[in-house]
Amino acid sequence: MAVKNSFLPIPLTNIASSALTSSYQAINTGFPYPLAILRLNSTSTTSVTVSYDGTNDHEFLLAGADLTLQFQTNSQPNTYIGNMAAGTIVYVKGTAGTGNIYVGGYYQPQAN
Repeated sequence: MAVKNSFLPIPLTNIASSALTSSYQAINTGFPYPLAILRLNSTSTTSVTVSYDGTNDHEFLLAGADLTLQFQTNSQPNTYIGNMAAGTIVYVKGTAGTGNIYVGGYYQPQAN
């Protein structure tokens, strides 16, 4: 099925960094669509480790930093579509601080 020539955002989710522990905690309940762009933003005073499976360490997000992953831009070969799978849950762990960790993203809807 073809996709539209536009992108739409998923609902923004977050976790208060005051709730962080040394165990992984989910920020979202799973992406509603495959994401072309994933954004992690921190307004936290503490750095966090990020996981996409709740077990393995995949990213490290510094306090007050942001990370943007553009899957389509980096797909191989260039004519193929690259997305993060629908249903993916983002987990974080770290030391409690102040501020929040946010997860946002963009997907390309199907054409009708």
